[in-house]
Order: sequence, then C-alpha cells, then structure tokens
Amino acid sequence: MILDPASQPVDYTAFTLEDLGRTHFVGIGGAGMSVLAEMLLENGVDVSGSDREANTKTERLKTLGARIYIGQSAGNVHDADTVVWSSAIKPDNPEIIAARECGALLLHRSDILALLMQKHQYAVTVAGAHGKTTTSAMLAQILAAQGEGNLKDPSFAVGGSIRTPRGSIDGGHAGTGEAFVAEADESDGSFEKYHPYIAVITNVEPDHLDHYGSADAFMAAFAEHAHHAQKYVVLCGDDEGALSVLASMGEEASRHCVVYTARQSIDLKGSHALRVLITNENETAEKGGTGNDRTGSKALSVAAERFSLMFPSSLIPEMYRNKDGGGDTRTFDVKLRVPGIHNARNAAAAIISAVLMGMDPQKACSAAFEFYGAKRRFEIRGTEDGVTVIDDYAHHPTEIEALLHAAKRRFPQSAIHVIFQPHLFSRTHFFAQQFADALSIADDVVVTDIFPAREKQEDWPGISPDTVVSRIGRPGPHTDAYSIPNMDTAARFAADRAKPGDIIITVGAGSITDAANTVLEQLRHNVRRAQNRKQGSHV
Repeated sequence: MILDPASQPVDYTAFTLEDLGRTHFVGIGGAGMSVLAEMLLENGVDVSGSDREANTKTERLKTLGARIYIGQSAGNVHDADTVVWSSAIKPDNPEIIAARECGALLLHRSDILALLMQKHQYAVTVAGAHGKTTTSAMLAQILAAQGEGNLKDPSFAVGGSIRTPRGSIDGGHAGTGEAFVAEADESDGSFEKYHPYIAVITNVEPDHLDHYGSADAFMAAFAEHAHHAQKYVVLCGDDEGALSVLASMGEEASRHCVVYTARQSIDLKGSHALRVLITNENETAEKGGTGNDRTGSKALSVAAERFSLMFPSSLIPEMYRNKDGGGDTRTFDVKLRVPGIHNARNAAAAIISAVLMGMDPQKACSAAFEFYGAKRRFEIRGTEDGVTVIDDYAHHPTEIEALLHAAKRRFPQSAIHVIFQPHLFSRTHFFAQQFADALSIADDVVVTDIFPAREKQEDWPGISPDTVVSRIGRPGPHTDAYSIPNMDTAARFAADRAKPGDIIITVGAGSITDAANTVLEQLRHNVRRAQNRKQGSHV
C-alpha cells in the first residue's frame, strides 16, 4: 500500500489522542476530514484547518471552536504539532511542505480514524464499492435510537449527514459508549490500517483503478482488510466479489464470517460461514406518497421496503434467544423508509452488526425504520408542479443501476429524468459503457461536464460527456440522451422537459447536488410563466 512519502508510521497501541497536540487539517471542509475534525474537538483536541473556500462544514467547525483558514499557506501550520492530510492533498501543498520543515507529525486521515477506533471495545468498519455511507449511517442510527448499556450513545464517523425523525444529525459524533461505527474508505488502500471488532463488506467491485492499477490488486486489498477483523466479518452473499473475499479467508477464519443474502440457495465457497437470509422482500410504499418530516425535506411517508431476516439462533445473544424452543433459526420483520433491494441488504448488514455487538435483534430491526436516509442518498429535495426532485450521490455504474431500479419501484407510473455528472475522467474512461447501460434505465438523461476532483482534463484527452452519451441506448431500449456540459443549463433543460407526475434525479458525487435547487427554481419559474400567460389571455 503506497500513500505518500509524507505519511509516518504510527504505533496505535502506544499513541493516544492526547499525543496529537494542536492538530491542523489540510482540506478541513471535505466530508471525511470535517467529520474527524469534529470528533477530535469533542475529545478536547485543539483543532485548526484550512480549505480553498468556506462551506457549511467549515462554518460548523468554527462554531465548535476550530480555527479556520480560508486559503492554504505555510503560515497556517506554524504552531501545529500534527498536520492531517488526505489522499486528495498533493505532496507539494504549501502546508505539507511547511509541516515537514517545522518537524510537525504528518498523519493521513486514516491514522486519525484508527486512533479514534482503538478507544472503543466495539469498532465496526463498513467497506465496499457501494453502500458504505448508507450502511454505516443506518448502523449508527440503530445504535443511537435503541442501543442500551455500553452500546448507548455510539461514536461514529460517516461521510454524510444522517436523517432521522428528529431531524438531520452530522456524520461525526464522539459518544460516551463503547461502540464506534466508521465508514472505511477503500479508494487509497488506507482501510488496511484498521483492526475493527467487526468488518462489514457490502460488495467488492473494482473501482479506483487509478490507484490500484488492476482489479486483482483491488480485490487483494479487500481480502487483507477482512483478515484484520478481530472478531467478525459480515459480508454480502449476493455479491460475487464479496464471496471471493470469503473464499480467500480460509476454513478456520471463515468460522467468524456472517453472510447476508437474498438467495435461497447459495454456494458459500466451502466455508463455515453462517448465513442470515433476507426473505419476503417486497415494496410496500403507497405509490407516489410523500410527506414532510422534521428534516425539512420531503420524505417517504410509509415503509418503502418490507422484508424478513432469518437469523441462526447461535448469532443471537443468549439473553434474547427464544426460550420457547423456537428451533435453530428466528425470523424478524423489518420495515424501511428507504427504497430498493440494495437498501434491504444494507439494513441486513447494519442489523446483523448491531446484534453481534449484543443488541436485542427485535429492537435493532425496529430501529431501522427510524432511518430516513443518509444525506444525498435518494434524498427528496422537493416537489414543484407535481414534479419530484431527488438528489443522489451514486457515481459508479452499479450504484446508478440500483438507484434507478429503486426509483422505478418507488414511482412505477412516473417518467424518470436523470441529470448525471460523471466523477473523474479515469472512471468515465474505464466504465463508459457500464454508465451508459445503467443510465438507459431512465426515460431520458442529460450528462454534464465531468467533475475532475484530483484529475486534470489534459491527462485524459477525448474524455467528455459525449463519451457516455454516445453509448446510451445502444443496444437496448431507447433512452433520450443529451450532452449539456454546463450544469445550470442542463438543470433548466431537464426541468423544462418534465411534466406533472415525473421524477428528476440529480446524480453524481461532485457539485451536481447544487443542480437540484436550480431544477426546483426553474419548475417554479415555469409555473409562474404559465399563470401569467393564462391571466394575460383573459385580459
């Protein structure tokens, strides 16, 4: 695993949070960095940080006591004892250079997460190409809502806000209990540093090939991460990549694996893993029914998914086992507000993890219903003139396919319009046809300019929105597809095409989330224009 020469090995058994001293975050406004900064603040660490521009994260951290610098310069780290960087930060960053020169301890964000993790008896990491944020947020919500004893008031580091019946809560919290839930980022290989009590693997589908170089290297990293689990590995049996990790575990190690699956018949690769079966899965929401919740956005008014989990009795804490001779298995019913079979799988992973930590399975299943979703995961942003606008973080073909199937299940009578912003030139290059195939599920698609993140256009000549648009609907069902590089223009174009009852989804991991507001604004404008025309016709 290669990160950067600035990274310094840390002996997590000898190092504590108190040893950090004044800690400065380079890029503190990012989703992953801001969560860790907030957790350090809650642990009493003196925190500062810088970013290129202010955002809601930097403003929140400022109110919590962090010193925030807008713009990055050497002077920002002059009195820092520790400087924290992420893989998005280049080695020639002026603050990194200054930190080296003044002898500050340079730590990767994963080192901070590992330090926080070691303080807790029940650390759970959630890794996977897809579903990490939702699964970790769901587990954090289950523990926060119904956890008792040492599971009460969990700590968590999730890459997005968590929406609950009581409103949105931030993705970072330093609790007083012994449980800690962390989203484990596989993009740079840093998740191999963690040694959790439970390692959850939602799926293993090659991604981030710009870092790993090959699919085999990507798979090997997940296998290494699984072997670091201290007690259990919880993985999805409906994913071939996750099953490959199971096969690599070996006979003895597989005894500590729990597989969740919707398959009635499954080959567990000769392992001794236990299986939790997802049964009776079906969609139960009132079609098109939405209602306001305390999060300030539209939310599903009733359960969107209903299913059952069939647990081997040996996995259930003894105090909660059926004393009436219920046999080798027990079945628990689950209702979710978030739609899609992929979310039934995510919920299964979260519930199983809670039970393995000692939680009452019935309470864990009930608490899952209180999860309204993570920020930017099928988040209904509003409805104007009968058109519902949804925002989603999906940025890999498999995620987009799951999203659009969930939308079709939730709104079967509606036309689905997508505004998609590809994330990374490299990902667009490697998965162009897969993106096209997934987007073809929608009725029409607008593709905007690619969000570059850490990459440069000149390194990927010829990669553009047309790289995806030119492949949509060929072969397969007809889907109208348009290349409109400007995101604002794309949003207004999609709004103008929509009719009452339609759904517009903004999709991607970059700045596309801002387009949802533009869509709603354009829909309101169209209503006012139609009203003015109608009034004018009566004059």
